[in-house]
Amino acid sequence: MTLTLRIARAEPTPENLLALLGLIDERAEWLRYKGTDQWAKPWPDERRRNERVLKGLQVRKTWIVWDDDRPAATVTTATRANPAIWMKPYSQCNLSESAVYVHRLITARDYSGLELGSQLIDWVGLRARREYGARWIRIDVWTTNDALHDYYQRQGFSPCGRCPDPDYPSGALFQKPVAGIPAGRIPQVSGTSAEFTMESARESVLSA
Repeated sequence: MTLTLRIARAEPTPENLLALLGLIDERAEWLRYKGTDQWAKPWPDERRRNERVLKGLQVRKTWIVWDDDRPAATVTTATRANPAIWMKPYSQCNLSESAVYVHRLITARDYSGLELGSQLIDWVGLRARREYGARWIRIDVWTTNDALHDYYQRQGFSPCGRCPDPDYPSGALFQKPVAGIPAGRIPQVSGTSAEFTMESARESVLSA
């Protein structure tokens, strides 16, 4: 069945903040049963986690995929590396080359199987290449979540170092070239939002 979704730049409203925190908490609950300590508790604590999420909204770098009024997925981006995470010689990528840095890529459990995550990754890369010539998509991944490392490698990412801070939990560094990414299902937004369709075999997604 065809599912019509909408990707929109998220305004810094209380409603959007609650939607994002809900996606995070839902994913954290699911991860508890997957043999990983990822997001077992907010890092470094709930208040500062929430402040980071709000900051992403305030600087207009967060996007939400909506199914009517239900948040289906989200991603936050940055144009520059966090120097406390991406630093030589621990990062083996060329940090002088332009890149987009991906944060808080989350898909709601009801929308798993639609490949929204992989579509958002490529959409971010193509958008960054169009806007400022980005050559790479980069992401720091939970250090101990080997299954997540495998997922990103299946999406075309390659390992490119580790964050040297032993207390930083998301220290596995990965990058993917933007060159060669084909146009995906999510359109490049010229304004603040755009609709697109995905094919779903799950009636529950459409009727819940």
